Amino acid sequence: MHIGPHELPNRLFVAPMAGVTDRAFRRLCRRLGAGYAVSEMVSSQPQLRDSRKTRRRLDFEGEPGPIAVQIAGTDPLQMAEAARLNIDAGAQIIDINMGCPAKKVCNVWAGSALMRNEPLALAIVEAVVAACAPRGVPVTLKMRTGWCETERNALQLARAAQSAGIAMLTVHGRTREQGYKGAAEYETIAAVKAALGIPVVANGDIDGADKAAAVLAATGADALMIGRAAQGRPWIFGEIDHFLRQGQHRPAPATADVRGWLLEHLNDHYSLYGDDAGVRSARKHIGWAVHALPGGGPFRAAMNRLERADEQYRALDAYLGELAQQHPVWPSLPPSDSSDPSSQPVDAAANHARYDLDHAA
Repeated sequence: MHIGPHELPNRLFVAPMAGVTDRAFRRLCRRLGAGYAVSEMVSSQPQLRDSRKTRRRLDFEGEPGPIAVQIAGTDPLQMAEAARLNIDAGAQIIDINMGCPAKKVCNVWAGSALMRNEPLALAIVEAVVAACAPRGVPVTLKMRTGWCETERNALQLARAAQSAGIAMLTVHGRTREQGYKGAAEYETIAAVKAALGIPVVANGDIDGADKAAAVLAATGADALMIGRAAQGRPWIFGEIDHFLRQGQHRPAPATADVRGWLLEHLNDHYSLYGDDAGVRSARKHIGWAVHALPGGGPFRAAMNRLERADEQYRALDAYLGELAQQHPVWPSLPPSDSSDPSSQPVDAAANHARYDLDHAA
């Protein structure tokens, strides 16, 4: 699998998710089997480029390449300049966001709203490609199937984007109107793949090895992008990779191994955010990992009251240590309890909407 000149170890990608796919999470997923990861969306607006949050999102220290940065905006010149600046900061691939369904983003006609304005969308693609080509940096694009059920134009826009020089295209199998509700459909992705000569990536509802194989078969896609299913289960990439290579399901990981992975991620998280902000932002990652485990509910409730990073770390270490004694193999999880909002994977659209101004385009 290649993106421009970059050869990837496999065809399993970490989706860009607002408030989730920071450096610490990307590194964890890459270590556990993902072949590629894209940064959180960053704005192209000049007044937001030097904010602390933007700088943190563009921290790639210790991260394996290729480094991919997703940019969002509505002005072709600003998007081209954002691409150049991110390349100067270390980006090796630039990804254009035309998939975010959040109202805060779409209300200013960025994200998936650009699919309703094909001339502007194409002008942005052309401007970004022109900015990146002299530097030898490939440009990729992430989109949805369309704005709504009656406005599915992914195929038309995909053809135009390929002609404009896009190196790879990712399609989430939902319209903007759907957000993250209902089921993803893969017929549109299959049509896009059949029509294009560049790599096409399928995204949406891929939550395990069997589903991954089914989506590849249904779409003919070159790769898969996984988002919400990796929250609390970052080893999903290794499980899927093993199944696609070997044709057999890999056994569940040892609980002691998961304990090590999660504690290492916690330390990496603290190093990125600092102890005060880190202890708060780490709660969601811990909650996703433990919510359905034995004693996970009470532990999560107690952990969410802790205010110090050292206390949070010790609490997770102790809980996972006891779990490893009782369950040497990571317990298989029952379906999420839909009545418990804290047990659900993050809704990326809602997370985008909670962003401060510097998260929106």
